[in-house]
Amino acid sequence: MRRANVAKLTAVIAAAALAGCSSAPLPGGEGGDGYQVAIEFADVTDLVPYSTVKVDDVTVGQVEEITVSEKWTAKVKIRVNDDVELPRNAIAALRQTSLLGEKFVELAPPTESKPAGSLSEGDSIPLSRTDKGAEVEEVLGAVALVLQGGGLEQLRTINTELSDMMQGREGEIKDSLGELDTFMTSLDDQREDIVTALEALEKLSGDLADQKETIGEALDAIAPGVTTLAKQKGMITEAITALGELGEVGSDVIEQSGDETVAILQDLQPVLENLVKAGDHFPQGLELAGSYPFPPNVSETIEDDFVNLYITLDGSLENVLGNTLGEKPIKQADPDNPESTPGGTEGGGIDPITGGIDDLLGGGITGDEDEDEEEAP
Repeated sequence: MRRANVAKLTAVIAAAALAGCSSAPLPGGEGGDGYQVAIEFADVTDLVPYSTVKVDDVTVGQVEEITVSEKWTAKVKIRVNDDVELPRNAIAALRQTSLLGEKFVELAPPTESKPAGSLSEGDSIPLSRTDKGAEVEEVLGAVALVLQGGGLEQLRTINTELSDMMQGREGEIKDSLGELDTFMTSLDDQREDIVTALEALEKLSGDLADQKETIGEALDAIAPGVTTLAKQKGMITEAITALGELGEVGSDVIEQSGDETVAILQDLQPVLENLVKAGDHFPQGLELAGSYPFPPNVSETIEDDFVNLYITLDGSLENVLGNTLGEKPIKQADPDNPESTPGGTEGGGIDPITGGIDDLLGGGITGDEDEDEEEAP
């Protein structure tokens, strides 16, 4: 009797436990009310309400409603669990559990841009961020096209040709692959330079596009000139031919008169050297020669009936006596030398201007002119 009561109690506890398990949420299932998101698909094929919504193969919600939008696209409303965090720019795609399994909606962060914001109640995912995926029918149709359209035979031909091409050339192909690897490595090392060149080319293309009208006007302006040159093609050809003949004649003249030309140039060398030495004096001399007998600035001194002049008068005794008595003045008798005689250009007389100071200075004033005259034959 006691054993029967224990068995009945055990059965009651097991039934209660099983009933409690039925009310517990499954892992990855729906939790709470969640938030609703609208998704726009071009085609949902056989997706139906209450289909699952997954993130990384984990169920996080379900499809609530499928309608047709005003743009004749499918508008799918889903509900996602509150504890699921997705960026506002998330993407959606239709996937299939297996080859013949059911459809479900897959949510994921964006792959071509950085995640931004947070997906919340009332948000929508536009058509540009959705994907339908390949259907089984499309895959089987492509396979059938390859099998029935002679695709296998074409693949066989390609394989045969490749085998014939590579036969006996394994070493060359290996070397080619090595060179290709070196080339690709070099390109990878110069990646930044290539990008910079492409950016510069893009900027140049943009500048040319901005100046499209100016370039068009320039081409339109060139067209008449090109037309004129085309009409004068014969004359231009004759001129070029004549220029060639002139060059031949000039070459003959230079070859025949080469020595004479060199001699003339050598004779001109001293003249040219003197012209170079003259420097700025040569053009000044030409300017003065053109105004002979009056200097160029004489017009600035004439005012009405009189002339303005500036005179510099040097009244030093040496210059006055030198200009009066000549370059070498008359000498006087030297009192210290009884044999000296005054006057003349010979004898031991002293200079009346410098006196005996010149002897004390060792000829520093007048130099050694007397000694040079005595030594002269």
